Amino acid sequence: MSVVVCGEAMLLMLAEPGVPLERATAFRRSIAGAESNVAAGLARLGHEARWLGRVGADPAGKSVLAMLRAEGIDTRHAIVDPHAPTGLLLRDSHPARAIDVQYYRTGSAASRLAPGELTPAMVSGARIVHVTGITPMLSDSAHLATLRLLDLAREAGATVSFDPNVRLKLGPPERWRERVAPLLARADVVFAGEDELELLGVDPAGLPGLAVVKHRDKSASCAGLRQEAFPVPVTDPVGAGDAFAAGFLSGLLRGLPYEVCLREAAAVAALVVQCADDTSGLPDRAGLDRALAAFTSAGETVHR
Repeated sequence: MSVVVCGEAMLLMLAEPGVPLERATAFRRSIAGAESNVAAGLARLGHEARWLGRVGADPAGKSVLAMLRAEGIDTRHAIVDPHAPTGLLLRDSHPARAIDVQYYRTGSAASRLAPGELTPAMVSGARIVHVTGITPMLSDSAHLATLRLLDLAREAGATVSFDPNVRLKLGPPERWRERVAPLLARADVVFAGEDELELLGVDPAGLPGLAVVKHRDKSASCAGLRQEAFPVPVTDPVGAGDAFAAGFLSGLLRGLPYEVCLREAAAVAALVVQCADDTSGLPDRAGLDRALAAFTSAGETVHR
């Protein structure tokens, strides 16, 4: 198993493009979830990926698991809870204004994740274990489960990848600083925006692992390298960070230098933002190679 991710995968109902959520009458069904987005991106790029998490014993849960399996993601350790629902996310899509996102995840099956449900077998052999700050913010038990997962990853010798993925609807800034900021120091690779690091009060230079920083101008940097964003038409920016992480981690798994990891990450993100949902734009290996060739012909974008 190349990568193990753990987090909430919700049923996403995406309103027709350009229509405000309160006026929408047509919706497209998909999956929402930062960790499952990363797993899907890596699976399409040819890596083995496993998703750990909980869904309800309801039609939404069955749909989520079916869509994950359709991506080639291993869900054998998924827990189906007969007493709690699968989380639901409603959102609209518009390139020129803020996206309206409505979460229905309080008391969801995923929020009941407990440390005792995670076992060494779930991460055995994994090269990378990826998690985000969303999971520990779901509940006290999910926070303890995240700490347990990080311990299991260390025991398994896996590289720990962490993205704070700050969502203030899950809690105020002080709660994120208390619960999520300390986890960055436990990661080997951290993906974080400049604004997230400032909110969490974390200096990337002080982190023990590799800090991959996404800047406000849409560029990204790590280890003294800086990658500009590829100029593409943006349909919907949601999911770009997860796509970026998938592209970068794919490069790491293939032993590529950071310069190439940054370029591939930027290319995957550029493909995703051209689509209305989080996963439709995720490329396979051939698609990524074609995009890289097209982007590279426009000029070098990595700076030392």
